[in-house]
Amino acid sequence: MEGRRVRRFVLRGVLAGLAAVGSLAGAMAVADARRKRSLVQGRFSAARPEPIAIGDSALQVYTDGEDLFSAMLSAIRAARGQVLFETYIWKDDLVGKRFKRELEQAAARGVEVYIIFDSFANLVVPRRFKRFPSSLHVLAYPIVPWPMNPFHLRSYARDHRKILVVDGETAFVGGYNIGAVFAAEWRDTHLRVSGPHAWELENVFIDFWNAHRTGNLPALPSRHTRVWDPRIDVHRNDPQLLIFPIRTTYLEAIDRASRHIYLTHAYFVPDWIVLRGLLHAAQRGVDVRLLMPARSNHLLSDWLARSRYDQCLSGGIKLLLYQDAMVHAKTATIDGIWSTIGTANLDRLSMVGNFEVNVEMYDERVAARMEEIFADDALHCRELTLDEWRRRPLRQRIAEAVVTPIRPFL
Repeated sequence: MEGRRVRRFVLRGVLAGLAAVGSLAGAMAVADARRKRSLVQGRFSAARPEPIAIGDSALQVYTDGEDLFSAMLSAIRAARGQVLFETYIWKDDLVGKRFKRELEQAAARGVEVYIIFDSFANLVVPRRFKRFPSSLHVLAYPIVPWPMNPFHLRSYARDHRKILVVDGETAFVGGYNIGAVFAAEWRDTHLRVSGPHAWELENVFIDFWNAHRTGNLPALPSRHTRVWDPRIDVHRNDPQLLIFPIRTTYLEAIDRASRHIYLTHAYFVPDWIVLRGLLHAAQRGVDVRLLMPARSNHLLSDWLARSRYDQCLSGGIKLLLYQDAMVHAKTATIDGIWSTIGTANLDRLSMVGNFEVNVEMYDERVAARMEEIFADDALHCRELTLDEWRRRPLRQRIAEAVVTPIRPFL
């Protein structure tokens, strides 16, 4: 009898907890929808630097969506043999339709076109937009790819990558999704890789395609030999294989830092090990600066990030809050030598959850360029102080306390 009572008590507690989480998720969804409608988007500067040559490859950093999309569309139009296109979000708007039209026209002139997009991220996109001529090879990464393994991490992983590779010669990767809002209103960063190192991103696409293709989708052969050049390296997180090297590259770079660490991230929800690394760096005299949106497009992410603010500020980490625009970049530069640009946010979903890809670069010229971008972005920020933070309203403290228990899952 006593055992049954305990089981009923535990079951009621679990159900109450699930109900609370469900209510919180619903409230967050409503709040996010309202926030996205009311969020004021500011203006920000965008430079057009020259490419930086490293060996036989060249790197170009983009911080303006219109410039980036123009370059990507031009590359697709110039394609002679193959286009590999992978994105997380693909809007059914003027920009999204331009990409779709160029891809369809490339296939019509005989170019092999392979497309991957995440089905969950594009649930709100009309079905008609996601229909393509049979001349294109399209892989819609499913909402639940492994439904028979509900307790396995890979069953819920999203394909968060954004990659374009044309003819194995030119590749693009970074934070930009495809859509008009991303072109003109969000502050993001992308990288263009020209030359042999484009093969690295080609390889990432091919491996994913061959691992997840279904039905009549053809296998993709590897056409190039990967290069050995430690100055540029491409890392991919793959939850199917349980490999997450992007987190390791961050931890190693942070541990090596002796002068400064400049991080720009849309969502700052680090696990304790990453946060501890940043705090240890600050304690040994490294100038640690984290730049992120004052208000992101996800209220829950903001509250989760804020639950770490006290630790960061009291530990010597400077917090720079970008004003009046959504910063969506996922970049870092350390000590004037190491930099990374990619798709991975500094949160658990990206670091040990989703399919992600980052380019790691050891080059002083690239680092100098990244420092220039960081300094320019900082002009649009206000620095949050510990005294100001500790005087925040009680309602904010309550909200942070309510969401803190779910931080390990995000």
